[in-house]
Amino acid sequence: MTEKTNSLKKTARWAGFLYLLVAFFGGYAHFFVRLKLIAPGDAATTVSNIMAQLPQFRWSFVADLVQLSIFSVMIPLLYSILRSVNKKIALIMLILALTGVPIACINMLNQYAVLHLLEGGEYLSAFQTEQLYALSMLFLDFHDTGYSIAHIFFGLWLLPLGYLIWKSPAFPMILGILLMMAAFGYLIHMFTGFLSPQYSNLTSTGALFSGFAEMSFILWLLIKGVRLQKDPGQ
Repeated sequence: MTEKTNSLKKTARWAGFLYLLVAFFGGYAHFFVRLKLIAPGDAATTVSNIMAQLPQFRWSFVADLVQLSIFSVMIPLLYSILRSVNKKIALIMLILALTGVPIACINMLNQYAVLHLLEGGEYLSAFQTEQLYALSMLFLDFHDTGYSIAHIFFGLWLLPLGYLIWKSPAFPMILGILLMMAAFGYLIHMFTGFLSPQYSNLTSTGALFSGFAEMSFILWLLIKGVRLQKDPGQ
């Protein structure tokens, strides 16, 4: 194994490890905390759930910030691996991926606002309990919308990523195809939520497929790293 090959494999495995951490922390924050605590349209139940699981709600906030920080490190690693395939497309991938990070970070203020409303100081005594509950639900709705906006870019970046993987001899072509399909899965799901939210459950299957495609790529990075020469018959 040449020094260059060894270096690329190490970089790819580091990228895969960081990608796995992104999936872990992001999945914990969204699926194992927020989706379990938030009862859509029911402010009283939602606030009751959050107050009963306040440490977990705080940890979900931290977990999201951690995964966004890790994501910001992971993307340049993938760029360094794939820029030799097509530097312009790799740069587009880099820009699209990193564009979602500040949007998601600023959006986290909406979740933190809920903590202030529920644990705030005496100045909040000007509001009635029902008003605080309603405001908390409003900020959670804002957070959900901001989350979807950020994930438009977290979906878009998979298009150039998938194209680069498809063109690269270091990866199986099928991974590239899956990632490009994953991009459309995320985008369709997010825009359905904006345009026809009553049908968003129907497009959630596409989002699940997108998650499967990303996990397949993560496992390839962790197990195989890169393949500099195509195997016979591929």
